Amino acid sequence: MVTINNKILKNYGKPFIVAEAGVNHNGDLIQAFKMIEIAKVSGVDAIKFQTFKADEFCRDKKQMFTYKSQGKEVTEPMFEMFKRYEFSAEEWNKIKQKCDSEDILFLSTPQNRSDLDLLLKLGISAIKVGSDDFTNLPLLEDYVTTKLPLIVSCGMSDMAEVFQALEAIGTFEGYPTVLLLCTSEYPTLPENVNLLKLETLKNSFPDLIVGFSDHTQGTLASSLAVSFGAVFFEKHFTLDNDLEGPDHWFSENPIGLGNWTTAIHNSFKMMGSRVIRPSKGESENKKEFQRVVVAKKDINLGDIFGLDNLTVSRVSGGKGFPPSFLKRILGLKSNKIYSKNEAITI
Repeated sequence: MVTINNKILKNYGKPFIVAEAGVNHNGDLIQAFKMIEIAKVSGVDAIKFQTFKADEFCRDKKQMFTYKSQGKEVTEPMFEMFKRYEFSAEEWNKIKQKCDSEDILFLSTPQNRSDLDLLLKLGISAIKVGSDDFTNLPLLEDYVTTKLPLIVSCGMSDMAEVFQALEAIGTFEGYPTVLLLCTSEYPTLPENVNLLKLETLKNSFPDLIVGFSDHTQGTLASSLAVSFGAVFFEKHFTLDNDLEGPDHWFSENPIGLGNWTTAIHNSFKMMGSRVIRPSKGESENKKEFQRVVVAKKDINLGDIFGLDNLTVSRVSGGKGFPPSFLKRILGLKSNKIYSKNEAITI
């Protein structure tokens, strides 16, 4: 069990849903504010950003990055791209204040300890670690000194690396941890989602809270992940798929974000109960749909019940003996007069 902002996450419990803004604000504070407003309207539990300083995050100024934007392939230095999307401490404070005013939880992924220190000053309820730092064990060991819950994505990792990360965090000793299944492909094709990995993780770590970092397009993958026990969900969204930038084209637009959120909640409702018994609606329908023992013809007082004068049929209100009682009734004497098609009620 993990608690984030007074919300309890437990195995097969109510979903905790995060709208991933990432860098889709394009370094524009007004655009970030609009994303916060959209996230609130969509019904998610939190909105998440990425907090970094490009000088610390991308020290190799010559490292190139190729991505798709506005229908074209763009190649540029990774440092320059992230520098455009960098916010100052003052701007992060305004973003946090905007989240507070909209009554939506603010989360962000820090890339370095200095970024985490800034977030701690702003006030955060949990720390998100991306797949790129899942094997950065010194960073994980440093982050747990905050005692805040850790939400970690395990994209690009194998089972040995999962175990090493959880061990570094202290998950096996009870440190509050949420492990997200993630495929670090944008977007993720259906054949690369591998939701059965959730089953592997839950079987390997029965007490661990698992979730799904959804990089597919549409609602299906997250809906299915609910049935595999995922509790925490995150997904990239944008104000407009045609905006300039690396992540806009595959992210959910505002309508898609709302549909995704609704689909997860509906999937959780559909999981329902493990107890095999009729629903309230079924109990009502049972009265009209299931057959009962009735008189095949008029039956007089003292007549012997037999297959010649009994049958089964639907009747209004459904009152009467179920077909399973038919054999028990055979050979008994009728203690009243029954009209044809009347339910037997002795």
